[in-house]
Amino acid sequence: MRIWPSIVIVALLQSATAPKKGGNPEAAKVKNPVAMSPESTAAGKRVYTRMCGRCHGPEGKGDGTAATAPVPDLTDGTWDYGGSDGEIFSVIHDGVSTDMDGYAARLSDTDIWNVVNFVRSVAAKP
Repeated sequence: MRIWPSIVIVALLQSATAPKKGGNPEAAKVKNPVAMSPESTAAGKRVYTRMCGRCHGPEGKGDGTAATAPVPDLTDGTWDYGGSDGEIFSVIHDGVSTDMDGYAARLSDTDIWNVVNFVRSVAAKP
């Protein structure tokens, strides 16, 4: 019997839209079903404050007090895992290796999309 290395098993289990360094073309195709609006942004800020702000900081600048490693500044417009709404959703939903847990079990998809809209509202404009 052959034992598969855990890294191979993890790779086989990842979805086509899982976060990938540099971006994921499949996740980039996913469109945000929640329209950007003051209501969505406010709802996203409430979720962000509760779930993300301790690490990413209250304004998304990567200066949270609970971070144990460098945390990305969400306001600078640099997106290590892709900057489309679908890619941002996949990072929040699935997490990023050991640096950030996924929130799929703790947040509804609508809550995650609202966070995407909030992050968009504080990110650098192109």
